[in-house]
Amino acid sequence: MKLIGMVGTNSNTSTNRKLLQFMRKHFSSQAEIEICEIKHLPAFDEPEDRQAPTEVQALCEQIAAADGVIISTPEYDHTIPAALKSAMEWISYTTRPLINKPVLIVGASHGLLGTSRAQMHLRQILDAPELKARVLPSSEFLLGHSLAAFDESGDLVYANKVQELEEIFEEFQLFVKINQQLVKDNHFKTEQSKAFSWESAIWGGERA
Repeated sequence: MKLIGMVGTNSNTSTNRKLLQFMRKHFSSQAEIEICEIKHLPAFDEPEDRQAPTEVQALCEQIAAADGVIISTPEYDHTIPAALKSAMEWISYTTRPLINKPVLIVGASHGLLGTSRAQMHLRQILDAPELKARVLPSSEFLLGHSLAAFDESGDLVYANKVQELEEIFEEFQLFVKINQQLVKDNHFKTEQSKAFSWESAIWGGERA
């Protein structure tokens, strides 16, 4: 199983990157997790030639080739970072590789509550017609006090959180396999979704 682990911030010192690096190592016998950065992506600005930057196209190709995506997001002012929102806008503007793609949302924060509000908002964003990802339902992995959560080897030191993560990851693997069959059986609907445009929609919400 090939998965993409997206670091949902442009910070160079984020513990969300450490969380994905731990997952890549801890689950290496179960899946290949390729960590992707968004910090090099430009802020979204619809180009006049309607061609996304090379960096965006490369990210979309990585997502399209993966069986599923893990997004690790911090929480800034009760929502996701601007860099992650911008990345989602680029992805929805291009080939829309997240449509019907299984997604697991995790998050780490310095405080006690984890990233619950940010994860809720990200779920809403991923449900947009141009993204329409299949997010693992009823599962949240919230890592609080993340500054003290990893040892010098990058291992997660909270035993209860390791167990929780293992259970969620097992559930996500099954979710990915089920989704692969659903996509195979409904390929035409996936292509229809990718062809969606606000210009042809009869309801509001179009970009300005």
